[in-house]
Amino acid sequence: MFKNKKVVIISIVLCLGLFVTFGAFAKIERGTKDDTYKELNIFADALSMIQNQYVDESKPKDLIYGAMKGMLSALDPYSEFLSPEEYEELKSDTEGRFGGLGIEITILNDLITVVSPIEGTPAWDAGIKAGDRIVKINDEIIKSYTLTDTVKLLRGEPGTKVKLTIWRQGEKNLLELDIKRAMIKVDDIKDVRMLDPGIGYIRIAEFSEKVPGDLEKALSKLGSENMKAIIIDVRNNPGGLLDAGVKVAEQFLDKDKIIVSTKGRDNFQNLEFKSRRISSYKDIPMVVLINKGSASASEILAGALQDYKRAIIIGETTFGKGSVQTVLPLSDGSAIKLTTSKYYTPLGRSIHEKGISPDIEIKFELQDLKKTEEMDDNIPEEITKELEPIKEPNDPFTERLKVDNQLSRAVDILKGLLIYNKPKG
Repeated sequence: MFKNKKVVIISIVLCLGLFVTFGAFAKIERGTKDDTYKELNIFADALSMIQNQYVDESKPKDLIYGAMKGMLSALDPYSEFLSPEEYEELKSDTEGRFGGLGIEITILNDLITVVSPIEGTPAWDAGIKAGDRIVKINDEIIKSYTLTDTVKLLRGEPGTKVKLTIWRQGEKNLLELDIKRAMIKVDDIKDVRMLDPGIGYIRIAEFSEKVPGDLEKALSKLGSENMKAIIIDVRNNPGGLLDAGVKVAEQFLDKDKIIVSTKGRDNFQNLEFKSRRISSYKDIPMVVLINKGSASASEILAGALQDYKRAIIIGETTFGKGSVQTVLPLSDGSAIKLTTSKYYTPLGRSIHEKGISPDIEIKFELQDLKKTEEMDDNIPEEITKELEPIKEPNDPFTERLKVDNQLSRAVDILKGLLIYNKPKG
């Protein structure tokens, strides 16, 4: 989800709010006025009956807010009504630091669903996976909760605990996890290193404003180490800023290439985002790693590079979060977060609810090191005496590389490409 982009959208909407509102009324005047008023009469009748006949007295504002929440939730999982308090919280939530678990969530089939756990956070350490369905929080059933309501329950003071009850496909029983909240601060660029002679690796954990600049520095560093090919890993990357995703993609494409477009009902929502720079890495052999935890800006990056046959996409089909939400303020300080357009790849493929399918599909499986260890055990003693033990650095990434089959396959493919492209002499 483009969680940091919401601040930019809010500022734009504050300027355009009157235009959008008057535009909406104009459309009603052009043909739907009678139908709309007819349905509003039904709503007014129901509201009057509730106020006059419901067993307890109800405040009109509470009824209207409840109706607004229901109306927005009926559209899609990402549209929702925000009370004045919720809207203020949205506007002030700009620093990216908060007490929480470290998961991106959405709603699928009326269930709160994990888009991606963020590595190095309490959720990641607890073993939460992309696709997990959260059915209870602190033993409270949360079916039909909005995303905002759910986030409120998940966040809290660092050090406090929250109990999650999770349904995971393929598991017979519900999983119950007690997780301690922590201050969430994500390092967006991780594990910048050479994996093999000539093959560089960069993992992008999230697309923040700093990522394009940090990526440029990381590529320059690897270039100084004789990088001839690159792996960009966006597995379990839930997205971030649209502009950051575009700026990352343009570092590997020719200038003036369409990276992503948006299409909505109005012409002003139909936009094209193009590469605006001359890239130093537009010809380097490249692999992008994806999985079902890759969403939003990650899908934009993978989709653009795939459409231009600029990179080999390896892994599993991505999450399919390809819609744009705009926050529209209302007169009493409340607001509606409304899906206004969808994202499309350069070749016009819709990302929303479909995701990006890899060129080479590889399910993540921990590689079996047991057989290798058994083979080592069978080496005759007279030989092992002559062998000098290999001392490997105490590095978590080195240990992960041994068991990550998707990453290993990416390295093998790039090795083959480098050999194939090697000048014949």
